[in-house]
Amino acid sequence: MYTPKFTISPKLLRDIGLIEGAKAVIAGAALLPAWEAKFKEDAKLRAVHYGTHVEGNELNLEEVKKVMEGREVVARERDIKEVINYRKVLEYLEQSIKQKAESRKIYTEETLKQLHKLAVAGIVPENEIGKYRQVAVVLRDVLTGEIVHRPVPAIEVAYQMEDFFDWLNDPGTKDFHPIIKAGITHYAIVNIHPFTEGNGRVSRALATLIMLAEGFDIRRLFSLEEYYDKNVAGYYFAIKTADQNADHDLTSWLEYFVEGVAIEFNKVKEKVQHLSLDLKLKAKAGQQIFLNERQIKLVEWIENVGYLSNQQFRDILPMVSEDTVLRDLKDLMGKKIIKKRGKTKAARYEMKN
Repeated sequence: MYTPKFTISPKLLRDIGLIEGAKAVIAGAALLPAWEAKFKEDAKLRAVHYGTHVEGNELNLEEVKKVMEGREVVARERDIKEVINYRKVLEYLEQSIKQKAESRKIYTEETLKQLHKLAVAGIVPENEIGKYRQVAVVLRDVLTGEIVHRPVPAIEVAYQMEDFFDWLNDPGTKDFHPIIKAGITHYAIVNIHPFTEGNGRVSRALATLIMLAEGFDIRRLFSLEEYYDKNVAGYYFAIKTADQNADHDLTSWLEYFVEGVAIEFNKVKEKVQHLSLDLKLKAKAGQQIFLNERQIKLVEWIENVGYLSNQQFRDILPMVSEDTVLRDLKDLMGKKIIKKRGKTKAARYEMKN
């Protein structure tokens, strides 16, 4: 059976502690529904953009957003298709979690192949979609072109994939921390490289599925893809290190992977702390404070800019009268969400500490 080798280093322990702490804060925070929905959409957008950009997709963040909204973008057909496909991959992950709730097994080769079908549909030849490769391949650094990994011969792929999934579903593997398990899974798929193309997207997707399924969904507000895209050199170095050291020891790779999760979870934690009603807005945990759409826009402006002045009312709510805005602000002050500095037209509104 597949047997990953690694050591629980002090760095791994520290970062897993940070992840657990962030997870607790995020899970317990009482967010406005409008903000939570916005955060989820933002996480999905970043996942799609950075998850395809790291593979060479040339669309920028705004163009990806337009594609996801069904708007027209002038770009390579392949780039557009990759974005649409990766969005479908993320949607499939959410569906798989619902299936888990119905006691259906989700860590299977069929799941992996379905992820591949969604990721590369219309991009690779039909006879390669959802099928293990029959040819030799190499993994190159997208920045330098250097060969960083030579996967197993094609004849060994099916056997090694079966061996890996036996390990992943073995009762003893349940004792592994989910983040460690996700990191091992990410590396194993990249290492075996079961498909001719799309292995990076599939490996990240399966690792994310494990996190979502085993209690680390943090309300689906996170996106790990940005970490890899902005640290591509570190990504390939970590894979190369795992390949070249004795017995394929995964400690360095896992330190890289877990650090990325810790960074993303803490980014989400800070955002949630900043806007959550129980922490930032001084509400009791779980108690909802209802704001209308105008008030949400006003608070978001103050959060982003730092303050709001009367002169900015028109920038935020161009079709709303000044009297209505002032009533909304007075209500926000009554709810102890914001405070007012100064008087009359020179007044500034800030978040209440």
